[in-house]
Amino acid sequence: MASRGRGSACNGSAVLGAAVAVQLLMVGFLVMSAAPLAAAAAARYTVGDSGGWRFYAEGWAKGKTFRAGDVLEFKYNAAVHDVAAVDLASYRSCVAPKGVRKMRSGHDKVTLHKGAHYFICTEPGHCKAGMKLAVRAI
Repeated sequence: MASRGRGSACNGSAVLGAAVAVQLLMVGFLVMSAAPLAAAAAARYTVGDSGGWRFYAEGWAKGKTFRAGDVLEFKYNAAVHDVAAVDLASYRSCVAPKGVRKMRSGHDKVTLHKGAHYFICTEPGHCKAGMKLAVRAI
């Protein structure tokens, strides 16, 4: 009878171990399947839509809801424009602070974090002509 009891305990351990393994597999599956959902939730926006980053772009964001993780794509002619992320004062004055990093590829991507974001073209007169953008990500 003692051997029978050990066999039952051993079988019980095997069943318990299998149950734990199944639970771990289920948790792993849920974690793996949630990762693409989080990535898929981020939206990609082309600033200015088909016209791209251009004069009078400042109204483009009106009516859009941006979220942290969304990506703004600035498409423009790099020979005549650029993009600089600036603070509110620089956005309002259209004067980029000394040493500001200018993006000049013609196809720049910016991932938004929660909060306000301000962008301007630093070429003389372009920002004043409305080549600037303010967005808030929630």
